[in-house]
Amino acid sequence: MHFISQDLENYIEKHSENEPELLAALDKETYQKILLPRMLSGHFQGRVLSMLAKLARPTNILEIGTYTGYSALCLCEGMQENGFLHTIDIKEELVDFQRKYFDKSPWGNQIVQHLGEAIGIIPTLDLKFDLVFIDADKENYINYFELIVPKMNKGGIILSDNVLWSGKVLEPLQKNDISTKILLEYNQLLKNDPRVETVLLPIRDGLTVSRIL
Repeated sequence: MHFISQDLENYIEKHSENEPELLAALDKETYQKILLPRMLSGHFQGRVLSMLAKLARPTNILEIGTYTGYSALCLCEGMQENGFLHTIDIKEELVDFQRKYFDKSPWGNQIVQHLGEAIGIIPTLDLKFDLVFIDADKENYINYFELIVPKMNKGGIILSDNVLWSGKVLEPLQKNDISTKILLEYNQLLKNDPRVETVLLPIRDGLTVSRIL
């Protein structure tokens, strides 16, 4: 679902920072070779992620949902020189694709890939995070949030993608639509939880920025 016209989206991209060459190549190869390329963050959202990371200047970053690695590389642009990004995904077939582009970037040695279910992996990470990006299975967004909050530094940022879910959050809830049901609950949780302050941005499919208090 396009919340604004394609012409206006094109104007926005044109008047935002240019897409780095490495990310443009990653984008192109994803569309050529990988299923569901729409899952890619893409030029504009990628520049938003990059800007937020540069403002936050995180040392430790956690990403839940790597896909082909586009968003991870965007977040690394704002990472401290001694920082690390930990990224989790369940798709074994994408690990080598991700690593190829990670190693072409300046942050190859600072990106740690985790293969498996994030619910099981997050508790094993003995770290405090400054920035987290949630972009995985929607049914577990609340579970991820509850696992992450105790591992966040004060003032840390949690970014949550797809929170408008193609506009389904405004439509009558279908009986078997678990993803939309959880996202509705998740959006309400972020609004009311006293541990965070939140703003929901109408960027692509909805991006929430939540700051740990």
